[in-house]
Amino acid sequence: MVHDLVAAAEAVSDERAFIRLLQLMALDRPAEQQKELASPSPPYSAGANGWENGSIEAFLDAAAAWAEATTRTTNLGPRASDAWRRAAMIIVAGAFYE
Repeated sequence: MVHDLVAAAEAVSDERAFIRLLQLMALDRPAEQQKELASPSPPYSAGANGWENGSIEAFLDAAAAWAEATTRTTNLGPRASDAWRRAAMIIVAGAFYE
Protein backbone atom coordinates (compact mmCIF):
# COMPACT_ATOMS: atom_id res chain seq x y z
CA MET A 1 0.00 0.00 0.00
CA VAL A 2 1.16 3.53 -0.67
CA HIS A 3 1.53 4.43 3.02
CA ASP A 4 3.81 1.38 3.42
CA LEU A 5 5.82 2.56 0.43
CA VAL A 6 6.14 6.04 1.92
CA ALA A 7 7.42 4.52 5.17
CA ALA A 8 9.90 2.40 3.21
CA ALA A 9 11.05 5.49 1.26
CA GLU A 10 11.57 7.43 4.48
CA ALA A 11 13.87 4.65 5.68
CA VAL A 12 16.08 4.68 2.56
CA SER A 13 19.65 5.65 3.36
CA ASP A 14 21.70 3.95 0.66
CA GLU A 15 21.58 2.38 -2.77
CA ARG A 16 20.67 -1.07 -1.44
CA ALA A 17 17.61 0.27 0.40
CA PHE A 18 16.61 2.26 -2.70
CA ILE A 19 16.72 -0.90 -4.81
CA ARG A 20 14.63 -2.71 -2.19
CA LEU A 21 12.06 0.10 -2.39
CA LEU A 22 11.86 -0.33 -6.16
CA GLN A 23 11.31 -4.04 -5.65
CA LEU A 24 8.51 -3.37 -3.16
CA MET A 25 6.85 -1.00 -5.61
CA ALA A 26 7.18 -3.57 -8.38
CA LEU A 27 5.25 -6.04 -6.19
CA ASP A 28 2.69 -3.55 -4.87
CA ARG A 29 1.41 -2.27 -8.23
CA PRO A 30 0.43 -5.68 -9.69
CA ALA A 31 -1.11 -6.61 -6.34
CA GLU A 32 -3.29 -3.52 -6.62
CA GLN A 33 -4.22 -4.38 -10.19
CA GLN A 34 -5.37 -7.83 -9.07
CA LYS A 35 -7.48 -6.30 -6.30
CA GLU A 36 -8.98 -3.86 -8.80
CA LEU A 37 -9.97 -6.69 -11.13
CA ALA A 38 -11.81 -8.41 -8.30
CA SER A 39 -13.40 -5.27 -6.88
CA PRO A 40 -12.93 -2.03 -8.83
CA SER A 41 -12.53 1.22 -6.93
CA PRO A 42 -14.86 4.09 -7.82
CA PRO A 43 -13.71 6.27 -10.69
CA TYR A 44 -11.66 9.34 -9.70
CA SER A 45 -10.40 7.66 -6.53
CA ALA A 46 -7.18 5.91 -5.64
CA GLY A 47 -6.82 2.23 -6.35
CA ALA A 48 -7.07 -0.48 -3.73
CA ASN A 49 -3.47 0.07 -2.57
CA GLY A 50 -3.59 3.84 -2.93
CA TRP A 51 -2.05 4.23 -6.38
CA GLU A 52 -3.42 7.30 -8.18
CA ASN A 53 -1.36 6.97 -11.35
CA GLY A 54 -1.77 3.82 -13.40
CA SER A 55 0.32 4.56 -16.49
CA ILE A 56 4.05 5.11 -16.67
CA GLU A 57 3.42 8.55 -18.18
CA ALA A 58 1.15 9.61 -15.31
CA PHE A 59 3.52 8.07 -12.76
CA LEU A 60 6.58 9.91 -14.06
CA ASP A 61 4.68 13.18 -14.45
CA ALA A 62 3.43 12.94 -10.87
CA ALA A 63 6.90 12.11 -9.54
CA ALA A 64 8.39 15.12 -11.34
CA ALA A 65 5.53 17.40 -10.23
CA TRP A 66 5.93 16.33 -6.58
CA ALA A 67 9.70 16.87 -6.78
CA GLU A 68 9.19 20.36 -8.22
CA ALA A 69 6.53 21.22 -5.63
CA THR A 70 8.67 20.12 -2.71
CA THR A 71 12.06 21.40 -3.87
CA ARG A 72 11.66 24.66 -1.99
CA THR A 73 10.70 22.93 1.26
CA THR A 74 13.24 20.12 1.16
CA ASN A 75 16.39 20.66 3.17
CA LEU A 76 18.94 18.16 1.92
CA GLY A 77 21.99 17.93 4.07
CA PRO A 78 25.46 17.09 2.85
CA ARG A 79 25.12 13.35 3.53
CA ALA A 80 24.65 10.95 0.61
CA SER A 81 21.87 9.15 2.50
CA ASP A 82 19.74 12.30 2.24
CA ALA A 83 20.02 12.18 -1.54
CA TRP A 84 18.98 8.52 -1.59
CA ARG A 85 16.01 9.29 0.66
CA ARG A 86 14.99 12.24 -1.53
CA ALA A 87 15.17 10.08 -4.66
CA ALA A 88 13.10 7.41 -2.91
CA MET A 89 10.41 9.91 -1.95
CA ILE A 90 10.27 11.26 -5.51
CA ILE A 91 9.76 7.76 -6.89
CA VAL A 92 7.05 6.89 -4.35
CA ALA A 93 5.28 10.20 -5.00
CA GLY A 94 4.75 9.02 -8.56
CA ALA A 95 2.25 6.54 -7.18
CA PHE A 96 0.06 9.00 -5.31
CA TYR A 97 0.69 12.63 -6.28
CA GLU A 98 -1.75 14.24 -8.70
